[in-house]
Amino acid sequence: MVVKVYGTVRSACVQRVLACLLEKGVDFDVVHVDLEAGEQKRPEFLPFGQVPAIEDGHLKLYESRAIIKYYAAKYADHGPNLLGSSLEERALVDQWLEVEAHNFNELVYTLVLQLVILPRMGEPGDLALAHSCEQKLEKVLDVYEQRLSKSSYLAGETFSLADLSHLPGIRYLMNEAKMGHLVTQRKNVNAWWEDISNRPAWKKLMQLAGH
Repeated sequence: MVVKVYGTVRSACVQRVLACLLEKGVDFDVVHVDLEAGEQKRPEFLPFGQVPAIEDGHLKLYESRAIIKYYAAKYADHGPNLLGSSLEERALVDQWLEVEAHNFNELVYTLVLQLVILPRMGEPGDLALAHSCEQKLEKVLDVYEQRLSKSSYLAGETFSLADLSHLPGIRYLMNEAKMGHLVTQRKNVNAWWEDISNRPAWKKLMQLAGH
């Protein structure tokens, strides 16, 4: 059965889901949703009017991190193990997914909004807010640098959802917000990014997205 993914391929949250499906070799169709036209506010996307949303048989699911955990578990025997192979590893995957959602992603989103999206819409970005977010993100990535000095990936020695979930945000940080120095100036973070961004599934997704 082909999974229906509602959203746009250029959306960071949609890319998180598609990267997981590609890692697992799951067939999908992207049902384009025009965010600028507000199509995500249609009744089928309620209660929050957000994408991505997926339709998999009778299951309808939203929230990208919930979706990737579902597919990593549903197709545990296909492709790489993205959940961790022990209770401890699974706990670390969950921990770093939480860190990505609450400590990393919110700062990156604000930076991209202020430096890229608002100016693109003809509105001035808040440079003071962007600078504050950059300073906070420096401290967050210092924690990553320390962690990645002890293991190849965030949750241990194998690639997992914890790493995959960061791919769209770091790409936006480097290519859209022109904040690549935050990554490249940190030896271990940079090596980690070079590793995970060269995975075949992510490269295929970047081709689909036209990046």
